[in-house]
Amino acid sequence: MKIQANTIRSGNVIEHQGRQYAVLKINLLQPGKGSAFIQVEMRDVQSGLKTNERWRTNDSVEKLTVEERASTFLFADDETLTFMDAENYEQMTLSRDTLGESAGFLQDGMAVTVDFIEGKPVAVQLPPMVTMTITEADPVVKGQTASSSYKPAVLENGMRIMVPPHIAAGTRVVVNTEDGSYSERAKD
Repeated sequence: MKIQANTIRSGNVIEHQGRQYAVLKINLLQPGKGSAFIQVEMRDVQSGLKTNERWRTNDSVEKLTVEERASTFLFADDETLTFMDAENYEQMTLSRDTLGESAGFLQDGMAVTVDFIEGKPVAVQLPPMVTMTITEADPVVKGQTASSSYKPAVLENGMRIMVPPHIAAGTRVVVNTEDGSYSERAKD
């Protein structure tokens, strides 16, 4: 199925130059002059090699039809992630590279969608938002009251994000899994 390049999302599986790729990360770039384009970091499904590709936002890309299965994340070790199919309770193991940086957002018991092509798991779609705890946050700089100011913080999974000045260590926040950005303070 042909789709526009600007509708590609992390977790999609596309066909490019006769090969199948799982999309790991997308970045929409808008230069000061000229038209916008999208940069996509993707992993070859067969070989596991990562590559980057750029398309203009109005270019068309072939999105592959995949079989989606509801699954649950069980546990991780250094190299692999283990999931359980929610329907038949079969366990499947995927390389940590399958998710790229997004693997840090996985939490025990998290409901995810695993994409299969020809019976082989090729990609994992995470929920759009996850709730995590801030473990480290820089103190507020006196006089820094502008609403657009952000400070660096570290999540419980070790990932660094930018948060508003009022967020302190120990605060639970909602994080966007697609780009790793702060969304809001979690409602407890």
